Amino acid sequence: MDLSILLILLQDGIVNGAVYALVALCLVLVFAVTRIILIPQGEFVSFAALTYAVLDTGVAPASLYLLCGLGAAAFLRSCWTRRGSELLWLALETLILPAIVTLITIWLAPLHLGVAVQAILAIAITAPLAPYLYRLAYQPLAEASVLVLLIASVGAHLALGGIGLLVFGPEGSRGPAFTSAIFHLGDQTISGQSLWIVALTAASLTGLYLFFEFTLLGAALRATAVNRLGARLVGIRTSQSGLIAFTLAGLLGALSGVLIAPLTTIYYDGGFLIGLKGFVAAIIGALASTPIAVVAALGVGVVESFSSFWASAFKEVIVFTLIIPVLLWRSLRHQTTEDEE
Repeated sequence: MDLSILLILLQDGIVNGAVYALVALCLVLVFAVTRIILIPQGEFVSFAALTYAVLDTGVAPASLYLLCGLGAAAFLRSCWTRRGSELLWLALETLILPAIVTLITIWLAPLHLGVAVQAILAIAITAPLAPYLYRLAYQPLAEASVLVLLIASVGAHLALGGIGLLVFGPEGSRGPAFTSAIFHLGDQTISGQSLWIVALTAASLTGLYLFFEFTLLGAALRATAVNRLGARLVGIRTSQSGLIAFTLAGLLGALSGVLIAPLTTIYYDGGFLIGLKGFVAAIIGALASTPIAVVAALGVGVVESFSSFWASAFKEVIVFTLIIPVLLWRSLRHQTTEDEE
């Protein structure tokens, strides 16, 4: 392996790792706030990528039916506990918002207004699926054990996988690149798409840092993550914190899908593998440390890139093997007692 190949593999690893970093960040955020391991996070990635690809053809995507249907189901599930102004806000979030997004998409999709508009529409269609899923599957189980919430996540993943097959079909799709620009740094070639991915990932991480450090909602999420009971005692609605966490996860998941769509062909179930690689990074960060999870995600991307060069048939095995020494190390450090649950 010469230096040029080394740099190419390193570049591919960093670009893929940037996408995995967004997924890992979502998993850490949702688990810290709600104790939910969000297995369906990969579906948000694949649904956004496929929606983005369909919009490029000038056709309104079938995921609009999923948006409206899931929103209506979330409204029916939650409306019986709401009264007055709360019911009005619920209808605005779950019924009116999907209707507005649907009308705008039907209007703009045939106009071929460019990748920026298509990316925004794909994110707008996919991101609300996360809070709707929270209202349907997780909010009624907010006080359940982590094991029950994990089982609910598995069920939500299987359900969304079947719905994805129905909505998008078995064929894979690839979206258009944000730019066709190519830059040369010595003998190394860097695509404009790679720079877009790294830049948007860095901007997302910076925006989240500012959100958590300097906003009241961010402080409420951090308080909920530290101590749910203490947060409730000071007037923070932990269910609302969970809804915000899922909304952020939906936004970042949809952004990840739009970013990765030009790099590889995405299938309806392809997001699950991406989510697993983000999960490896999140586990290395103990589902608690976002900086460690981001660095680990970049490491996962680099390991995957080099593995595909040396042993492409075993690259997935090599990537997922990274989690074993971490789990062993944590199990040796953690002393279990009889009173521990």
